[in-house]
Parts: sequence; C-alpha cells; structure tokens
Amino acid sequence: MTTTEWITDIALILVVFRQLREGRLDLKTFLIPLGIVAFVAHSYLDTIPTGGNDLVLIGALIAVGAALGVAGGVYTRIRAVDGHLLIKAGAVSAVLWIVGMGARMGFQLWVEHGGGADDVARFSITHHITGDQAWVAAFVLMALTEVVTRVATIFVRSRMRAVVLPVPALDRAA
Repeated sequence: MTTTEWITDIALILVVFRQLREGRLDLKTFLIPLGIVAFVAHSYLDTIPTGGNDLVLIGALIAVGAALGVAGGVYTRIRAVDGHLLIKAGAVSAVLWIVGMGARMGFQLWVEHGGGADDVARFSITHHITGDQAWVAAFVLMALTEVVTRVATIFVRSRMRAVVLPVPALDRAA
C-alpha cells in the first residue's frame, strides 16, 4: 500500500470517530466523508470492468456498502437542542463504519502482504472475474456507496427532524 492509500484508508476510518462525540450537524458532516471518497474514486477508479462476472462482484460489494451505509445512518443519533440539530454516531454505527472501511483495507493488506493474492487469483478464475481492476472498482464503489448512503440517510433523517423543530419566538422587546 502506498502512503496515500494508508492516509485515505485511515482518514475514512477516523471520520466516524469525529462523530462519536456529539456535535452540531453542519455542512462538514457531509462534505468531509464525501470529499474523501470523491478523492479515492478519482484516484483509483479508472474503469468499471464489465467482462465475465465483474459486474456481479461489483454489484455485490455495492449492495454490502449500501446496507452498511443505511444501517450506519439509522444508528446515528440526531436530536434537536435549542433550535440546532446535533449528531452522534452510536456504537453500532461506528462498528458498521469500521467494518466496512476496515474490510477494504484488510483485504488489500491480505492480498499484498498476507499471501492472499493466490487465493484471490483462484477465486477470480473460478468465478470469471477478469482481473485486478474489477476488485479495485468493487471495493472503491463499495466505500463510495457506504459513504453516500450513510450521509444520505443522515440527511433525510435530519430533514425529517428539522420539520418538527419548534420555531424560535421572536423577541419583540428589543
């Protein structure tokens, strides 16, 4: 793994730790994780292979990413205090996030340094996966999908919560 890969993988894992402490739901809540995965997608997603069963692999990992993202968004607490929305990732949300992001990083380490390359090659041949780029695309799109669905779930839940926020009374004494 390159230094850039280490930094982006660790940054994606650390994003959730920022939300373990309750804080105000703001634009950074959405832009930081989206920015990181946009950088990863731009850096590593050259093509989306369509040969053999590449799309099956990609679709399966996208589905896993979507499930992890929606569940992570559902298990993130959103509450209103003094007219502001506060967000806090719960233990389930944090674990799901780390499992999703950590699995990609663990897979890459296993393939590059743990002797998994031969196993992945055999699996790829047996299941008609055409090459390394299919795995790269599948894991990058899994991460992208997990982030987008988690952020979208939090956004939708926050909008639903914002609808029920009481409107602050105007101070007419001034």
